[in-house]
Amino acid sequence: MGKLISKRRHSIRKSQANEILQRLQDEIGEGADLYAGKVMEIIETNQDVHLYLVDKEPVILEKGGILFPSLRGALSHSFPQKRIVVDMGAVPYVVNGADIMRPGVVDVTPDVTAGKPVQIVEERHGKPLALGIALFDAADLLAQEKGKIARTWHHVGDDIWNLEF
Repeated sequence: MGKLISKRRHSIRKSQANEILQRLQDEIGEGADLYAGKVMEIIETNQDVHLYLVDKEPVILEKGGILFPSLRGALSHSFPQKRIVVDMGAVPYVVNGADIMRPGVVDVTPDVTAGKPVQIVEERHGKPLALGIALFDAADLLAQEKGKIARTWHHVGDDIWNLEF
């Protein structure tokens, strides 16, 4: 795929910012209010990834048409929705970009839906480690005994995390 490179950065209109926040609210619910700010900018990249800066902080991510708080956004503005909690044994693998396997999962919030983005958090402090796409709904996910349950698409130290702007 190649290295992720910032191509263009510019401010967006307030109406566009409100539309983005509405899309984010449709995705995560009440927690979207945490991501509002005075100034919103967009960083366009050489791939299908856009970062939205709110007050100069990269807190919203759009990748492949999916809008969700970025990992930096989830760390700075914690929200309780769309969580898959992994045990401490899975943490080293998750931070290196591994997909989430069922044996490492401790808990799941009931709003997790197949094909939708989720945040993968560690059990001890509840800090987000990665973002992924759930492969099962919450009830089906917990019913699984083995196998992959979420595909990771953004983690600490990846190209999105290290993007310079």
